Amino acid sequence: MKFLDSLIDRMYAYEIVPHQVTPEKYNISFQEVLIPASDGGTLYGWHIPASPNAPTIILLHGWSRNLSRTLPYIQALHPLGYNLLAFDTRNHGSSSAVERPTVGTFAQDVVSAVKFLRLQGNTSSIGALGLSVGGGGVINAAGWEDQIRSVITIGAISHPKAVMKFEFYKRHIPGFLASLLFGYMRRQYGLDFDAIAPVNNIRKSQAEFLLIHGEQDETVPVEQAHALFEAGNPEKTHLWVIPEKGHSNCHTYPQFFDKVREFLEKTLPV
Repeated sequence: MKFLDSLIDRMYAYEIVPHQVTPEKYNISFQEVLIPASDGGTLYGWHIPASPNAPTIILLHGWSRNLSRTLPYIQALHPLGYNLLAFDTRNHGSSSAVERPTVGTFAQDVVSAVKFLRLQGNTSSIGALGLSVGGGGVINAAGWEDQIRSVITIGAISHPKAVMKFEFYKRHIPGFLASLLFGYMRRQYGLDFDAIAPVNNIRKSQAEFLLIHGEQDETVPVEQAHALFEAGNPEKTHLWVIPEKGHSNCHTYPQFFDKVREFLEKTLPV
């Protein structure tokens, strides 16, 4: 199975890059924190307090990125009065390593962040905002952790298999190899992709969801957003497809942060 091992190595062949800028870029004070991870490692993060009684929003970057990717969201959300907590997931940025990161490890790290906040005395409701794989991670975490009451995703994945099949398609790799790879990774590493698929966990949550997706997303096609929307509780799941935007630029849409603010005011009032 050397060929399959080679494909797996390519999946994880991204450069781990620590942040180069901090919230000080926007004159926002912050505290560096180390969050205990579920495997005994640590998650590096920024805690930006507003008020002890205010809700906290957890912010999560995407695959191969670091917490500085959330800076535009920190800049926009900080004036609204929320406490903010951004962190690097394991095997990203300045956090500890994990052998095979997945949307499942991203979700585990969000749950670790919620536990950290509870240990700090935070008993208020928690919101979460995630980008791409991080969006899938916060969906999963909301299905596993009741304290998360409001979730915003941008370009979230629906299922790891859907992501990998699309990557194979773009690279003209036969589809049957994707199925072979999934089976091999389950047998070899115990990875149950169905169990960690956000599309299979969104309905387990009592949170309110705002799923945001670029109409022209060529990394995570918009069909994955529709799959998440159809799988969610119809009374609590909202989908906003932004025209002419792709995977990483939805936040530049003129009404983007107005819509985010309105959703948070309804679902996570300060």
